[in-house]
Amino acid sequence: MTAPESLDAGEFHWLMDMLQTIDVGLVVLDKTYRVQAWNSFMENHSGKKPHTVRDQVIFDLFPEIPKDWFFSKTQSVFLLQNRTFTTWTQRPYLFRFRNYRPITGTEPYMFQNITISPLISASGQVDHICLIIYDVTDIATNSKQLQAANEKLGYLSRTDALTGLNNRGAWQESLKAEYSRHKRTGQQSTLVMFDIDHFKKVNDTYGHPAGDEVIKKTAAVLMETMRETDISGRYGGEEFTVILVDTSAENAMIFAERLRKKIEGLTVHHEGIAIRWTVSLGIAPVNDTVSEPMQWVEHADQALYKSKQGGRNRSTHYAP
Repeated sequence: MTAPESLDAGEFHWLMDMLQTIDVGLVVLDKTYRVQAWNSFMENHSGKKPHTVRDQVIFDLFPEIPKDWFFSKTQSVFLLQNRTFTTWTQRPYLFRFRNYRPITGTEPYMFQNITISPLISASGQVDHICLIIYDVTDIATNSKQLQAANEKLGYLSRTDALTGLNNRGAWQESLKAEYSRHKRTGQQSTLVMFDIDHFKKVNDTYGHPAGDEVIKKTAAVLMETMRETDISGRYGGEEFTVILVDTSAENAMIFAERLRKKIEGLTVHHEGIAIRWTVSLGIAPVNDTVSEPMQWVEHADQALYKSKQGGRNRSTHYAP
């Protein structure tokens, strides 16, 4: 390769030295996708020396490069003489280089942003393109960690810490959404509310840590009994609630009795003491008599109150 006429030998030397030492990858490809230039960044991260890759087809050297996608990205550069870009959010990497950075060592591969530029010859044709590869692993890792942290914060803001169920606020949002779905589609759903019988006595007799164990175990049995489509929550204290989606009041009674009997058969051992408890349940379907979401809750709560009045450890349908 000879130095361009506009550069003397000294200028050409430092220009080539700069291209070799910059902390980005530099690859030149011809129209047949054969490598014509390969700088030190590419050599260091790939383990392939310039003389071994020269005139080799890039897809033979790196089979992980998706041909169809790469063709679509590069043909516009050849034909339209416009540069194009791709970021790590669109495609994590073009070249599968191992990530050896100690700070971001949790990522197995280097995340890359890529710029693809046309190299216009003296005749005005584009016979070569230049790939510039930027290592953005730090940026990508920080972004992923921030996203994960935000997702965790979002989860925590919706979740009851003791039970893992939806907290009251999150559950009420789901209640509103399910009520709106019913009004829009006419699909039936039934609300079940229940609480632990004589829970204050559990706390007073065995202490609050024992009470917490009872609440956690109750929540665990609820999650085991409900379907993935159902929406459960801790409504407050020892009171729980679950929306049985696309479920009639009759089928909700079957669910409620199954749940009640499971809890009745439970035993929690706390500091050598066996604790047993029961729950009372109220069942209320959504229908045209329910004018707004909280009225639906009131119906279930009234049915729960009748279970309490009737002797506890039972399930009761709402009756106007």
